[in-house]
Amino acid sequence: MRIPYEDRFSDLEPLLARVEKPSRYIDHEWGTLSSAEADYRACLIYPDVYEVGLPNQGLTILYNILNHQEGISCERAYLPWIDMADAMREANVPLLSLEGAAPLASFDVVGFHIPHEMACTNYPEALDLAGIPLFAKDRGEDDPLVIAGGPSVYNPEPVAAFFDAILIGEGEESLVEVCRTHQRLRDAGASRIEILRALALVPGTYVPALYEECHDGPCTEHGYVVPKQGEDVPSVVYKRVIADFSSTNPVPQTVMPYAQLVHDRLSVEVLRGCARGCRFCQAGITYRPVRERTPDQVVSAVMGGLKDTGYDEVSLTSLSTTDHSCCSQILARLNRRLADTGIRVSIPSQRLDSFGVDMALQVAGEKKGGLTFAPEAGSQRLRDVINKNVTEDDLERATRAAFEAGWRRVKLYFMMGLPGERDEDIVAIANLADKTYELAREVVPKAQRGNVSVSISCSVFIPKAQTPFQWCAQTPDEEVKRRQQLLLASVRNRAVRVHYHDADTSLLEAVLSRGGRDITPLIVGAWKRGARFDAWTEQFDLSRWEDAAAELGIDLRAVASTPFDLDMRLPWEHVSPGIKRGFLEREYRKSLEGETTPDCTRTSCTGCGICPTIHASNVLVGERG
Repeated sequence: MRIPYEDRFSDLEPLLARVEKPSRYIDHEWGTLSSAEADYRACLIYPDVYEVGLPNQGLTILYNILNHQEGISCERAYLPWIDMADAMREANVPLLSLEGAAPLASFDVVGFHIPHEMACTNYPEALDLAGIPLFAKDRGEDDPLVIAGGPSVYNPEPVAAFFDAILIGEGEESLVEVCRTHQRLRDAGASRIEILRALALVPGTYVPALYEECHDGPCTEHGYVVPKQGEDVPSVVYKRVIADFSSTNPVPQTVMPYAQLVHDRLSVEVLRGCARGCRFCQAGITYRPVRERTPDQVVSAVMGGLKDTGYDEVSLTSLSTTDHSCCSQILARLNRRLADTGIRVSIPSQRLDSFGVDMALQVAGEKKGGLTFAPEAGSQRLRDVINKNVTEDDLERATRAAFEAGWRRVKLYFMMGLPGERDEDIVAIANLADKTYELAREVVPKAQRGNVSVSISCSVFIPKAQTPFQWCAQTPDEEVKRRQQLLLASVRNRAVRVHYHDADTSLLEAVLSRGGRDITPLIVGAWKRGARFDAWTEQFDLSRWEDAAAELGIDLRAVASTPFDLDMRLPWEHVSPGIKRGFLEREYRKSLEGETTPDCTRTSCTGCGICPTIHASNVLVGERG
């Protein structure tokens, strides 16, 4: 029998005085959209704390869309922090929705956002708190349908067993179709397996229970996934995409929080997709094609959103905002409209050229904080390997323009452990940073040189599914640590600050990125040993994972650092963003020769295959420079 939908805030309220940040757990925020009278109830959950999850644009979009469907009510939930989770277990209080303080197990469907690999232990944590069986195979007729979607579904296998269905690609249309299909079959008295088989026929919906691992023929040790014998499901689940991006709501934000958020501002998505083609970048493949909003739509959305929410800052978001063909025009119009209001416009990243600095200047005004550029690699040879398509001259021109325009702080992003990397590439990172600092000292007036700051942030390369580098191994963690020390020793100027990502965390992320269904017991084993909130540095403990791996006979370092042969069938090839395997193979081979590929929004089609496969195309509203 289904747990009743009822308000249980009175059970939770006595715990609030005992926990950090009780505002994470109170309801009645202004701007919520759920309806108490709806016949079908959904709860969308972000697998992290409230202040991290509430600003998430993807979940906000889906929350808005579902609540505008007749007869459907959508609520939200976030993962309680460790203190509250422990208190809830002690008091026998299940995980509750925010709007109605109702048990998650009382909803028709519970939808998880999958933001990144390091959230993996938070899925069993949330399900366990909710009193929902961890594995889809153990759920009965009265349990809610547990689904998932988000940017990190392109190797779903390590977490697939937790979910009844996984939505691949953009969810604006497919989530509604899944919920309507479930609602119709629920009302008709269909069994759980009948519902799952029907959902598998909704385009873009992967139902893991109807597929199995195969180890025949050339494949990885993890196996590859095929439909079970007798199941009428697609052999490859292609992503869904919104072809007419301009028809979507540019300002889905309605909920005003009580707590200070990680990104506490109005967000307007100005374009979707990126075609620059960096060979390490999963998002650059999975969000194609590029689709831009018109300047009129963006400006109207910003002005209306600011009026409705009261925010004093707006962020123009995308993977590559300054690539928008009309970005300069949009910023100029917003500056005129927002003059003397004190409202600030921000863009998340700058192009590595003088045009990028010009646009940054338009949004900074007198408040020139810091600029961020991403050369990604220290040497031109390695930038060509990864298809970055920028030069040291580009960086010099951009940083010179920035310091001349009044900026005093510049951060440079690099990656370490890229395929083909050598020690001289690490030294080149240090040389580039030193040169940037010397350039700043040359350009900045003598009295202001003490304010100059140049910093390096160096992440570790993670081989990601659906990219040209998906066959590559991760650099062993001990070697990563050696190169990090080489970087530190190679920076000559003490004024250049160096930050780098933890090699242990990167090791685990690679395991989760490259593994198959055999990694699921590892996730559960680590969770049972206390792993949760692993994306939080202070919570991550590799020993929990090493202990779980030892019990299962899994060698974490072998999983992360063993390359795949090009003829192997990979654990994730049954889901696809529409990319041709041949294109990825060509790009990989071109990387070995240091040969670059242009951006198709600036030249012509490069043959990735996504547009014809998913029946969409690039939509630009102007000419890209």
